[in-house]
Amino acid sequence: MFNKEKYGKMLTPMVTPFKKDQSVDYEAAASLAKKLVEDKIADTIIVGGTTGEFFTMNFEERVKLFKMIKEAVGDKIPIIPGVGATSTKETIALAKKAEELGFESVMVVSPYYTKPSQDQLYLHFKTVAESVNINIMVYNIPIFAGVNVNPETLAKLAEIENIVAVKEEAELNPKQMTDFINSTPDDFIVYCGDDTMVLEAYAQGGTERIGGIISGASHIIGKELRKMIETFNEGNVREAAKMQQKYLPLFRIMGQNGRINPCALLKEAMKMVGYNAGIPRLPLTPGTEEEIAEVRKVMKKLNII
Repeated sequence: MFNKEKYGKMLTPMVTPFKKDQSVDYEAAASLAKKLVEDKIADTIIVGGTTGEFFTMNFEERVKLFKMIKEAVGDKIPIIPGVGATSTKETIALAKKAEELGFESVMVVSPYYTKPSQDQLYLHFKTVAESVNINIMVYNIPIFAGVNVNPETLAKLAEIENIVAVKEEAELNPKQMTDFINSTPDDFIVYCGDDTMVLEAYAQGGTERIGGIISGASHIIGKELRKMIETFNEGNVREAAKMQQKYLPLFRIMGQNGRINPCALLKEAMKMVGYNAGIPRLPLTPGTEEEIAEVRKVMKKLNII
């Protein structure tokens, strides 16, 4: 059985630093992982998620990153590698590598670009799950995958023993978390994958069904987000709401000028608080002077810097 307590409430989808020559900066990535542990930011690190720009990395780079972060962190906190790919074959290969490296859980995004039907989605996740003996977290992110994992499909997937959780990008479909909860067993866990929807997630599922948040912003305000969750779960809804209102501009500023993936400007913000976050990999580009100035303005207003 999947133990959500082991993974904690704050799961940080770590950025992947790249060098100016566009190569992966593995040393910076290892240092970043260590700092997330030392600063008590992350309960769990997710390696190679959307914030980690896995979609620009090849198979060998992804596997090497899994190894490097595992060596850097050891057994101090859990690590969940993202092993999703456009093909089921490559997803299985990555999942098997993760299992060989000793990981207990992996995150599998819906195949992007291909826009599979619900039956094809079910077959994809089922085939991956049957290829390994480790836990699978379904990653539902329609804005990038181009397809939604419908509640009926997730209900069928939840019948598979090692498909144990879902990461939901909640803002696109705010009530779908409730649909997921209603259609899956009580021990199937839902993670909020959207920084703007943390309190809404807990309001829908409570601490019993919501495992925690998978939050890019936790690199910067992890302790504050943790406090916000604790405040809400203690019943002080009004105070927690004020905290969420306070930090919403930070989440929004990362998407300025149509930047759908916030990782580029998140890296700029991370540099302001002492992280060696590197640069994004093309086609994503670093922040412009104007964009960085806007991020800095929000960070100063929030007394983060």
